[in-house]
Amino acid sequence: MNRALIGLFILSGVVIYSCTKTELGNVQGVKYDATAYSLEFTNFTLPAVTLPADNPLTVEKVKLGRMLFYETMLSSDESVSCASCHVQSDGFSDRNRFSEGVGGATGGRQAMAIFNMAWHSNQFFWDGRMDLLRDQSLGPIENPLEMNETLENVINKLYTSQVYKNQFIRAFGDFEITSERISLAMEAFMLSIISDDSKYDRYITGNAQLTESEQRGRVLFFTDYNPWFPENSGADCIHCHSGNNFENDLYMNNGLDSDLEFIDFGRENATNLLTDRAKFKTPTLRNIEVTGPYMHDGRFETLEEVVDHYNNGIKASSTVDPAILATQSTGLMLDEQDKIDLINFLKTLTDYTYLNNPDYSSPF
Repeated sequence: MNRALIGLFILSGVVIYSCTKTELGNVQGVKYDATAYSLEFTNFTLPAVTLPADNPLTVEKVKLGRMLFYETMLSSDESVSCASCHVQSDGFSDRNRFSEGVGGATGGRQAMAIFNMAWHSNQFFWDGRMDLLRDQSLGPIENPLEMNETLENVINKLYTSQVYKNQFIRAFGDFEITSERISLAMEAFMLSIISDDSKYDRYITGNAQLTESEQRGRVLFFTDYNPWFPENSGADCIHCHSGNNFENDLYMNNGLDSDLEFIDFGRENATNLLTDRAKFKTPTLRNIEVTGPYMHDGRFETLEEVVDHYNNGIKASSTVDPAILATQSTGLMLDEQDKIDLINFLKTLTDYTYLNNPDYSSPF
């Protein structure tokens, strides 16, 4: 009798071990796939990039991240996904000044565009409070003004889906679902989003011609402000929007408000430094035509308003960038045709290939 019980116990253990191994390994022939994901460039003018060594991009991991990016189960009432506030046709930004979360809640900052994230080396969010893209990806889930959910609940919901369990196997080797794996998958998808096929990119590579207005705007964009020789003075954009990604990896106060008008302390919230008050991440100008409204708080609806701000709307404050403040006395001295030309050049940075790329659209 004792021998029979012992034998039954051993057999049960083998069965349990076998089932556990099967559940965490292959399920109905689903297998891990380590096929590398290759970033595809068209008219690539961006510098070389180093992808995270601890999160190699694979086809299946990028696919999982894409699924999660469009998944409403990440929110408490299953009404909001990452894509709700980052719409591909709007440059993965939001046409609303403030994005609407669960229950209609709204925050106080405009949704930032998502592309060329691999070239962002100075943290994430407007205030840079997250060091890594994978950490940024989890922030909105737990934010009560956005998805208003817990990571534990998200994991439990994903476990109810065989589709997701299968995809975690393909991406990671077994269907264990953790917040870290969710973040790594979403990081992989966001790193795969590339924008490099604008008219300007094709112009740089000799495959497109700019109109006369666009060419004049290009010269203004890349020409410094010069109060002593107004006829040679430009729009001075290059100080803040430099390089092939049209940003400078800095946090800056661009003269939107005086000290008494500060509402959002920006970078200071992340560093606790008074010198960072009201400074925000300098955004890329790629796809700027479709990523309005503009500024960290979406206060400007149009590019015309943005240009007018820099032309004659700079306000002095304790942290405003000196190069921007230097233009306050005279303004940029842009006339109406200058402003038209400058905006026409900015529109050459729109990448319709990226905006319509099916690889970035909903997989559902």
